[in-house]
Amino acid sequence: MAGSLALFLGVAWVLGREARSATFRTADTLEATTGLPVMGQIPRIPSRRRNGVLNYIIKKRNSAAVEAIRDLRTSLVMSGHEGQPKVIMSTSSVPREGKTTQTLALAHNLTGLGQRVLVIEGDIRRRVFRSYFGAKKDAGLMSVMSGSVTVEEAAWHHPELGVDILFGEKTNENAADVFSSRAFRRLLQACRRDYDVVLIDTPPVLLVPDARVIGQHADAILYTVRWDKTRERQVTTGLRAFQKVGLNVDGLVLSQVSPKEMKRYGYGQDYGT
Repeated sequence: MAGSLALFLGVAWVLGREARSATFRTADTLEATTGLPVMGQIPRIPSRRRNGVLNYIIKKRNSAAVEAIRDLRTSLVMSGHEGQPKVIMSTSSVPREGKTTQTLALAHNLTGLGQRVLVIEGDIRRRVFRSYFGAKKDAGLMSVMSGSVTVEEAAWHHPELGVDILFGEKTNENAADVFSSRAFRRLLQACRRDYDVVLIDTPPVLLVPDARVIGQHADAILYTVRWDKTRERQVTTGLRAFQKVGLNVDGLVLSQVSPKEMKRYGYGQDYGT
């Protein structure tokens, strides 16, 4: 009886833990829950520092992570739009889901097609791009919008990634108002003219309204979900926030997948490193 009771309590604890976590471990589950296609599954990159992540992407061209980004690029290019989407927005439910790293890796991958790519730091509240690059470019997004410099003058070119970066700048204006302005609309018009692809990295949708505002200008919206971390309710609530303003998310990305833990859970999917 004691053994049966212990077994029952153990099973109940495991089931209770699973119910409370309600996270995503497979693309099939994520697609079934949201009704949206999973365009990419990106393995966790073995680096703790942001600049180390970029070095890995640049040097490990045949790694599983870079191959996964290449698959994401292919899915995006062939996603059913009339031609490749030109302005692509990246967002997530909450912070630390890997969307910024993914955006930069995708930008680097798109240059492999011979395309001229610009990445815009759309999270002007946190401004984390400098921790990736360590660049000290004085002019940025706000300077271009004010008309004091052009995009070409403000953009910083990363020679190894092969992409141009437009850094966010600190401002006393409300960020959502900045992205609702005519100045931001004019900036994107200029970027569409001068670049083949423009990627915009935005704040998490559950924290601030910025992504929903910027999404009005995008041709495609990518929504990142961190493997076995982002809760189901966070994802469904975030997607609903876009639906309420008439925006459709084009595809999901399951990020920071752990190959070892995938095998431990019994899914048996081989990602390699």
